[in-house]
Amino acid sequence: MGLFDDDDKDAPPPPGPSLFGDEPQDTAPKAAAYRVLARKYRPTTFDDLIGQDALVRTLRNAFAMNRIAHAFMLTGVRGVGKTTTARILARALNCTGPDGTGGPTPDPCGVCDNCKAILADRHPDVVEMDAASNTGVDDVREIIEATRFRPLSARTKVFIIDEVHMLSKAAFNALLKTLEEPPPHIKFVLATTEIRKVPITVLSRCQRFDLRRVAVETLATHFTRIAEKEHVAIAPGALEHIARAADGSVRDGLSLLDQAIARGAEDGSEISAAMVADMLGLADRGFVFDLMDAVVAGDAAKALGFADDAYERGADPGVLLSDLLGLAHLLTRMKSVPSLAGSATLPEAERTRGTALAQMLSIPFLGRLWQMLLKGLQEVETSPDKRAAAEMILIRLCHVADMPPPGELIKKLTENPGANMNGDPAPGPGGGGAVRAMAGGGGAVLQAAPRSLTFQDVVALAQHKRDVMLYAHLRQSVHLVRFAPPVIELRIEPTAPRDTAAKLAAMLEAETGKRWTIALSNLQGEPTIDEAEGVATAAARNAALAHPLVQAILSEFPGARVETPITHEPDPEPPADWAALIPPDELYEGED
Repeated sequence: MGLFDDDDKDAPPPPGPSLFGDEPQDTAPKAAAYRVLARKYRPTTFDDLIGQDALVRTLRNAFAMNRIAHAFMLTGVRGVGKTTTARILARALNCTGPDGTGGPTPDPCGVCDNCKAILADRHPDVVEMDAASNTGVDDVREIIEATRFRPLSARTKVFIIDEVHMLSKAAFNALLKTLEEPPPHIKFVLATTEIRKVPITVLSRCQRFDLRRVAVETLATHFTRIAEKEHVAIAPGALEHIARAADGSVRDGLSLLDQAIARGAEDGSEISAAMVADMLGLADRGFVFDLMDAVVAGDAAKALGFADDAYERGADPGVLLSDLLGLAHLLTRMKSVPSLAGSATLPEAERTRGTALAQMLSIPFLGRLWQMLLKGLQEVETSPDKRAAAEMILIRLCHVADMPPPGELIKKLTENPGANMNGDPAPGPGGGGAVRAMAGGGGAVLQAAPRSLTFQDVVALAQHKRDVMLYAHLRQSVHLVRFAPPVIELRIEPTAPRDTAAKLAAMLEAETGKRWTIALSNLQGEPTIDEAEGVATAAARNAALAHPLVQAILSEFPGARVETPITHEPDPEPPADWAALIPPDELYEGED
């Protein structure tokens, strides 16, 4: 058998490259790599952007008028299209058209070399930098150095800096001059989710665009189109669940849609809303209405049964309360704006069952429900047993549901202060003095005119003169022994400054034009102003607690407490005319 015998033609191919370097031919077909929906359906033109009409209109007008800014700042939550918009801008600036002679256009052709290279993320003149991992001044200096050179093949060199708020202060400062006056062949597109962290000096050099969260109905419509292109049968309710969970982010919604398709039935049957709700850990929308009905009816056993069912299906207790919170918000809106009941943007369950609930419930009840759920969510998050915490919140809601609103209860108790809510007479004397003290009313201070000068007028003068230290010590460290203008006899505590008396005398003399004598005494004197107010506050609080009306309120609202009552009016304004109140001159002459 020779070296080139014909029998060798049937021999299997060598396992590796031959001596001549030729690769063995692999005739087996290769499976195409799967592209997630968020990449497969990424917008390539301005018309493909959804929910950003204002942005698209402004940019189209800018291209039409040839008034294209040298720097753009794109801000918004994750997944609304900031980086996508930046890439579309780069293509619009560098598109040459199918014939290679076109100029900047808001409708890039997608077939020229520049368009195809930018779409494939391999154009040398479109530079993307992630500021989250390149935060230093050296990274920015590389960009600044690159701006000195003209584009290799494009019309305009575009620098896209994502998460620009992550740059250091030094990096921002290094970028300022170039960002303000870049060469004519340079454009900057900055993107961030934290616009408040970007220095104002940078913002002032950019044309800012705020990309909005995409509405739920817009997302649901978009996902419906994509499901049809993917030949996937999915229920409208399932798409609505996904759109709500996306929270305005197109990318997040497409990722969830990908997950729902992968989780779908193997036989190709329709992906139901229940399947998606189970995937997201959500409670079924009808289930949330059933739970709300049980809470409104005050049926704790039924509400806990619904909670048990949800927990066994895998629903998170916190998500369950969040769903109730969202429903409370919806019902409040429908109660406040009845026309929402006929809105086509609301699902059928919200339009029917939501309308009935909104008509039945009052705004005060819904407000109380919102506040208790909001506080309950915080308790669930911090509780070691989230399920137990959620159940306690539901029980609390059920017991509060059949109670009258606080305003109605106060009215009822005020009309009959000697009886509790059950109609039984309450012990103790009637009267509303303690309640007035609890509510903070100390009564108007009636002043006769003309009137006598008081030590409180002196204290008020110190406050009016903005002498903070003197005012504080007059209230906290001074015991009045005798007040007989032009003599004030005081006992001053050792903690006060030594010149307190001198400062007081100087202030009064400057205000009245008369000489005042501040005498120091060792007598006990009156309590300080702060001490007197503390005693009055404690007495008012004890009186309020003992009042039958307050006792009735505390019994109807377990856990309620009486806050510190206000028992004094603010310090009065100092007298406008001291001359009319201070003693005549002869009293000064006879005073030692």
